Amino acid sequence: MTRVFLSLLLTTLLANQCLAQSLVATHTVRSRSIISPEDVKLVPDPLPGALSDPEAAIGMEARVVLYAGRAIRPEDLVPPAAIERNQIVMLVFNQGGLAISTEGRSLSRAAIGERVRVMNLSSRNTVSGVVSPDGRVFVGSQN
Repeated sequence: MTRVFLSLLLTTLLANQCLAQSLVATHTVRSRSIISPEDVKLVPDPLPGALSDPEAAIGMEARVVLYAGRAIRPEDLVPPAAIERNQIVMLVFNQGGLAISTEGRSLSRAAIGERVRVMNLSSRNTVSGVVSPDGRVFVGSQN
């Protein structure tokens, strides 16, 4: 009975240890790079604060330089930017039956769904809006 119990306990401990995996970079990844499957791998060591699911990192943008063999933490990654600083974007104001579009210059980087400040190129006024999936910035009361 004791031998069976010890065997079961050892099997459980080994199984739990195998489950404790950490995500690390396979090579140095520069900041602002999009993470691909070749950039990451799982290691059997439980590293503090490290991601354990590659899917949580793949497709994200590196916020900082990720060094080979070091743990990748959630705060090291951000959604990829859809708009770059100084990029010309389409500003859209849409309310009721009124729709106004004009060009603007982005004053910072932003991902889809994030707020960004944009300078209207016609009036030189600065407005804030939300980045849409197609790269347009929607301003006005709907955001």
